[in-house]
Amino acid sequence: MKNKRNKIIFVIFVNMLVLSGCSPIVEKNLVEEIAPVTFWSFQKGEEKNFRMSTVIPPLVKEKKRLLTVQVDLLKEGMKGFNLKYYRELKVGQLRMLLISEEIATEGISPLIDTILTDPDISKRVYLVIVKGDFDEYINSQLGVQQDLDYYLYRMFKHYDNQGKLTIVNLHEFMKALHSPAHSPVLPVFEASNENFQYLGTGIFKNDKLIETTNNMEELIYQLIDNDHFLKYFPIRDLSFVLGHVKANVQLNMDQANSELTLNVQLNGRLDEIAREHGSLTRDALSGLESEIESYLEEQTTGFLEKLQENKVDPLQFRKLTLRPFSKPLDEKEWSDRWEQMEVKVDYDLKIQPLTDIKN
Repeated sequence: MKNKRNKIIFVIFVNMLVLSGCSPIVEKNLVEEIAPVTFWSFQKGEEKNFRMSTVIPPLVKEKKRLLTVQVDLLKEGMKGFNLKYYRELKVGQLRMLLISEEIATEGISPLIDTILTDPDISKRVYLVIVKGDFDEYINSQLGVQQDLDYYLYRMFKHYDNQGKLTIVNLHEFMKALHSPAHSPVLPVFEASNENFQYLGTGIFKNDKLIETTNNMEELIYQLIDNDHFLKYFPIRDLSFVLGHVKANVQLNMDQANSELTLNVQLNGRLDEIAREHGSLTRDALSGLESEIESYLEEQTTGFLEKLQENKVDPLQFRKLTLRPFSKPLDEKEWSDRWEQMEVKVDYDLKIQPLTDIKN
């Protein structure tokens, strides 16, 4: 009778566990026992491994340090981190993935595919390409910049959707990667011993980085595609700085999909001019506008020709081929057309001088 009663009690206990969704193995998530992860950094490691790094974000007063493991698989890295640190690392607060330029040129799908399957990681995590040794930069700054990992996250958060820099999260990258009319882009930063600075927009062909914009190409890209506004537009070759530049961009493609016309109306002010130009007259200002227009037309045409040569379309020109009652071009058809397409660029610039000009 006693044995029967014990069996009944055991069955009731098991049913209570099942019905309540509890596990006999309790996962403790006490604040003092866990540590949230803010970023993961991926660089080339030994042989074919990744060098995976993160900063321990202590919840009590203790010195921060960089944790690094050599891994073949991403999940292996999480296990390796936990074996090196007395608190359990949690990825619910992961906000940045910093991927080395070397890995990006070979393809980043193996990394991001794994991250996409993890329900604990937000799809809004920022993706960043890093040129140089990011670990070296972190180690040099941990004692200088308090809460360095959070500082970097706030920087990306600040510039998100402002148009000054290219800032892209995982969701946006995957959307562009699987879109037939868009080549993905990611921001590229350069890391050195003391600096972490923005270089430009990294342009991808599928999941591989193939090109990074230079200074002028970056300004053109931000102006005609991202936000159509630049607070400062330095033109070093001509020794001018334009300010508060607004762009009205008009695109047109002919019916045969063989010619693209790009018309850009620019309005801005002359913020700075080199001393050798002297004071401006109205005729000199008009000549200056024509000089800048010709320069921008040449630079923009060169940038677009580079995109054609690489068969990439970060500016989404392919959408111009979508017309009612016509079959969309497939990827190969568009790639062939885009490579051979004639491109015409025209700028119309109106400058407002900072001071009165002479007649």
